[in-house]
Amino acid sequence: MIRAVERPRPVPRRRSQEAEALDTWTIWFPGAGAAGLLVARAQIRRASRVFFHAAPDEIDVEVTNARGRRIGTAKNLRRTRESPICLLSRDHSAITREDVWPAPGDVGLTVILPGGEAGTLLAWWNSDDESEWRWILELYNRKSA
Repeated sequence: MIRAVERPRPVPRRRSQEAEALDTWTIWFPGAGAAGLLVARAQIRRASRVFFHAAPDEIDVEVTNARGRRIGTAKNLRRTRESPICLLSRDHSAITREDVWPAPGDVGLTVILPGGEAGTLLAWWNSDDESEWRWILELYNRKSA
């Protein structure tokens, strides 16, 4: 059965606070071409843990703040196990990768998709033998004024 949660309510913020709290996560596949291949670039609310769906076997990750200052980086993060999603964790400037099967406590985390779209994990289910899975992701955007 899919575990569902109530839709989060937007919290009103002033523009300066909102812009300051956004980080850009840039994910590269270093094994393609001479300089690698950009897989995703997502601008999301500051988070120490995010999921990345359908990650290549090896990735490079860079996180910059709203002012463009690098606040985290990692090279050659290799797949840790066979799974459809990996957890990227940032501790100060260090970033680690763990390929996981999400647990109930992971509902609510941001998920970055290849290409850079990002959403919120609302529900996850997988079979005991990890041969099938189902998930619900909420995508939300708004136009800038």
